Amino acid sequence: MIELLDSLGREKAVWVGHDWGSPVVWDIASHHPDRCHGVASLCVPYLPKGFAPENFLPLVDRALYPENAFPAGQWEYFLFYQEKFAAVCTAFEANPRNTVKALFRKGDPAARGQPARGALIRKQGGWFGGVGRAPDVPMDSDVLTEVDLATYAAALERNGFFGPGSWYMNHDRNVAYSARAVNGGRLNMPVLFLHAANDLTCDTTGSRLAEPMREYCANLTEVVIQSGHLMAQECPVAVNAALAKWLVVKLPGVWAS
Repeated sequence: MIELLDSLGREKAVWVGHDWGSPVVWDIASHHPDRCHGVASLCVPYLPKGFAPENFLPLVDRALYPENAFPAGQWEYFLFYQEKFAAVCTAFEANPRNTVKALFRKGDPAARGQPARGALIRKQGGWFGGVGRAPDVPMDSDVLTEVDLATYAAALERNGFFGPGSWYMNHDRNVAYSARAVNGGRLNMPVLFLHAANDLTCDTTGSRLAEPMREYCANLTEVVIQSGHLMAQECPVAVNAALAKWLVVKLPGVWAS
């Protein structure tokens, strides 16, 4: 990302990330603050010691996820990747189009207070109930278009899931990298965090998951979006409005230019 910025002839940028893109932009902010006007994250909060099980498991809501039933809480699927990585890739690759349709779903407000889907993965022997392939479910048009679906499916059929899945196998390196952050990992630039109200995995409104971010970000703005995890697809107007307002208020010089 820094090389990309260099190639554009720019000294700084406003970095925006979602899902695994969030740890990327958090790491840019904590290791290269001189290259940041500001940083914004959708759904995934800043964990200054690294986005890894050892750092987010202590923040699990044990009232919802008793340790005897859900040792890793909503993050059970993280451990399944580590235990059965080849099986995950094989199941996803059995039919990439159906995999994308099954995983790209909008949030359900009625599901709040229930265990997240990912919490059941190890109990069920894998994604999709352990049957080894995604079911053929209707596309959720609130988060996907036919063009999006075709694009994702073609790329995943061509390249497979080894690369994307490998994010879940890199925890030790992520923790070691976070330990080398400047300023002890504290962020002083403007930071925007968008909570997804109906994200059952990255539950930042009903658990302690966002607490480290609040401690380590000196200039933090928080906004709650009424969406599930796929926030930008489900609620693009609300997301763009929050980003624009934050830029105008916190980075007016950048916005103007």
